[in-house]
Amino acid sequence: MLSEKSAQTVRATLPVVGAAIGEITGSFYDRLFAAHPELLRDLFNRGNQADGSQRQALAGSIAAFATALIEHPDQRPDAMLARIAHKHASLGIAPDQYQVVHTHLFAAIVEVLGDAVTPEVAAAWDEVYWLMANALIAIEARLYEESGTRGERRRYTVAARTAETADVATFLLRPADGGPVPAHKPGQYVSVQVELPDGAHQIRQYSLSGQPDGGLQITVKKVAGDPAGEVSNHLHQHVDEGATLLVGAPFGDVQLADGDRPVVLASAGIGCTPIVGMLTHLAETGAARKVIAVHGDRQESAHAFREEFALLVDKLPDAEAHVWYERPEGEWPADRTGRVDLTGLDVPADAVAYLCGPLPFMRSVRTQLLAAGVPAADIHYEVFGPDLWLGRA
Repeated sequence: MLSEKSAQTVRATLPVVGAAIGEITGSFYDRLFAAHPELLRDLFNRGNQADGSQRQALAGSIAAFATALIEHPDQRPDAMLARIAHKHASLGIAPDQYQVVHTHLFAAIVEVLGDAVTPEVAAAWDEVYWLMANALIAIEARLYEESGTRGERRRYTVAARTAETADVATFLLRPADGGPVPAHKPGQYVSVQVELPDGAHQIRQYSLSGQPDGGLQITVKKVAGDPAGEVSNHLHQHVDEGATLLVGAPFGDVQLADGDRPVVLASAGIGCTPIVGMLTHLAETGAARKVIAVHGDRQESAHAFREEFALLVDKLPDAEAHVWYERPEGEWPADRTGRVDLTGLDVPADAVAYLCGPLPFMRSVRTQLLAAGVPAADIHYEVFGPDLWLGRA
């Protein structure tokens, strides 16, 4: 991977770069958007930029990749790279954009670290960058080839809109051209691009929450704040049956694996969307494997797909459902009130687990699964938005 000389330099400078990486990524985005304002308007999530989460995610991924090169020189962190590549492919990132990023990222490094960036240090971190960039370019090229697209979005018609809760709606989408729906796997997501009142063409990714015949199904929750929820709120306020949307091909590295191993599906809040998609697939294929389906929510009325969750589990021959509510609205078992707690469940050590929900929820469930003997490599998670868990999961 890294040349021996660069490895020594990166090892020596990693503490300094790591300590300043947040400032570096902040300067990087400022430079990038000053030079290319269209990227903030039409590609990057403005909400994630406003709250700083995208900067944190970029900093975490760079630090995690460099650390992996030093600590495991003969291994490439493919799991981390695959997650990033699927997100990039969903957005339609092109190879030449990596040179644009390189230009502004290294200008930011020099700005923040100053004279500490000697030619030797610059060359070493340049090597780190291009190892990561070229790996992503290669993975993304494969994903584009498999999907038959280069990140283009097709026009879909909203065939139906269904209210799941007061702030959650499901949109059934069918290709406007009458063509076939692209193949997709349980757990994946699609990108949706909308034009906002200020002319921006913002893109968001939404998990596929079911397997309708001849269509795609996404489920969207209103999000408080502006611009944090500008696309989701736009869908709720302006998109009804008969409207059209630009939708990308399905991507996503968190995919329900076939086989007969026991499976744990754990979600909280709107994290139920990919999990319900997985449950739907298991029910429709008559899966005989053991399934433990777990969900946590604020209360019954906030639980999207509440009835469908129970019905899908009932269709499976060896499945069990466990639901926790923090503030139940009616009579509810005391041992199912509060946060999700797996300690009383019989979780097989050979299970494979899929998690989706807020980071504190996933960290807690992951810890409980590890304590039950489930290997870390068999615990998969999906994050809505920038992955602030990279390098820490």
